[in-house]
Amino acid sequence: MAGRVAFIGIGRMGWPMARRLVEAGFDVAVHDAVPGRAADFAARHGGVAAADAAAAAKDAAFAVTILPTSREVEAVAAAIAPVLPPDAVVIEMSSGEPSATRAIAASLAQAGIAMVDAPVSGGVARAETGQLAIMTGGDPAVLERAAPLLNAMGTSIMRCGDIGAGHAMKALNNLVSAAGFLVSVEALLIGSRFGLDPAVMVDVLNASTGMNNSTQKKLKQFVLSRGFDSGFGLDLMVKDLSIALQVGRETATPAPLSAQTRELWAAAAALLGPGQDHTAAAKLSEALSGAELSSPQVSRKG
Repeated sequence: MAGRVAFIGIGRMGWPMARRLVEAGFDVAVHDAVPGRAADFAARHGGVAAADAAAAAKDAAFAVTILPTSREVEAVAAAIAPVLPPDAVVIEMSSGEPSATRAIAASLAQAGIAMVDAPVSGGVARAETGQLAIMTGGDPAVLERAAPLLNAMGTSIMRCGDIGAGHAMKALNNLVSAAGFLVSVEALLIGSRFGLDPAVMVDVLNASTGMNNSTQKKLKQFVLSRGFDSGFGLDLMVKDLSIALQVGRETATPAPLSAQTRELWAAAAALLGPGQDHTAAAKLSEALSGAELSSPQVSRKG
């Protein structure tokens, strides 16, 4: 078994991911910015609660970070670098900015500390079961060292390239997912006005070429049910889309449809306010059409 693991950031995604490491037999020290959260985790699942990021990372072989933005990752990296041994590996699993990730990795390298990026897809449900898709970037030899941890948290570990490549791929994945969601909702609204049952439309799409992640896992489950409770925040989707557009700008890639997709999601966030699930973005399309999606085949939650 690898040496001690510092897990920094046990929010909605980080909590079940850290639990998977504990259950796999790793010696895990956890820390979170929310007071008492690390102690609560340790009481429920084991491991050690650390007072701060540096305490969690002291002499750790691996440090896992899953934090809101690259700014927090940069601050944590600066705090833990002095206490990590020179051969330690930082596994950055946030949805970060590729250019910032590369800068953080370069700074850590000066202290002899390796870093890989390994953002995830699959949501809380797949984090709970250890079935996440993990997109990785970094030196293949370092990724091989990190493999036992990644395999405890995910079932699809995909190498995407050098450091930052995982974060770029994660943002671009969410760009494709976000565009698919909005056009799927618009199609349901058009069909509903025509007289089609939206639930029947979803079934047809899933048996046809219009099938996508939203038709399979979101429209009935969270939109037609009016639950809007998938577990992934609307603000996080806007952040990821902004990162995707940033990568587009940095690579001088014209992306007009991507830009429009990001603006529509940002408009939904502005319309609905903070704390919304990303599937609630359907309400923007509903507001524009003056109609609400429903189906007699799908029970409303609540």
